[in-house]
Amino acid sequence: MKYYLLSAMKPVGEPSAPESMVEINHRLSVFHDELREAGAWVFAGGLHRPDAATVVRPLGDEVEIIEGPYAEHKEFLGGICLLMAPDLDAALEWGRKAALATTLPVEVRPFLGEVDD
Repeated sequence: MKYYLLSAMKPVGEPSAPESMVEINHRLSVFHDELREAGAWVFAGGLHRPDAATVVRPLGDEVEIIEGPYAEHKEFLGGICLLMAPDLDAALEWGRKAALATTLPVEVRPFLGEVDD
């Protein structure tokens, strides 16, 4: 089976209202429990805002360290969820559930590599 990657994109701007985040976190917890019960769970986690990023860029045999994100956009990666799915249709169904839980767009993409069953 292949892993599939789900990445939730968050709009940059004011943080979500605390009460809406409580509800979203609850729905995400239910979604993660459903993944575990289905045997599809591999890993999931959120990311800090882009301004917490540091880029390490190769320059020959050295590296340059740059504070801030690799690219600046209006949206950014809010979190990732790796899961096992037998095919793209199954992965898209998990993506649908993730989008409804987060209220954000979710990108579904095959993850390179095979897993041992």
